[in-house]
Amino acid sequence: MTVAENKALVRRHFDEFVNKKNHDIVMETVSDDFVDHDGPGGRATDRDGDRGMMIALHGQIADLHVTIEDMVGEGDKVVCRNVWRGSVNQRAITFRGIVIWRLAHGKIVERWASVGSPS
Repeated sequence: MTVAENKALVRRHFDEFVNKKNHDIVMETVSDDFVDHDGPGGRATDRDGDRGMMIALHGQIADLHVTIEDMVGEGDKVVCRNVWRGSVNQRAITFRGIVIWRLAHGKIVERWASVGSPS
């Protein structure tokens, strides 16, 4: 895939998975052997672990929305700087993150992330 195609896939994954709460999109956008090196609790996890994490997060923050502020791609990697917004107990929260995605054969195969604490 081209860098532009990789970036489009990552953008679609974020929009469907986070903003539209389509938890099953991972079956289409994420590989069977996916590794999230920075999963819940800082432990590596797989596709099902990431799916479960997002379901739980949507349970806590029903109006969760992510905005990609910057996206850079090179070779098989895409890097995003993003802002997450939502509300908990009628209090607005915001947290920011940087995510590195590696893609192969039209799917996301690895993820590394640094996500700040909600404020």
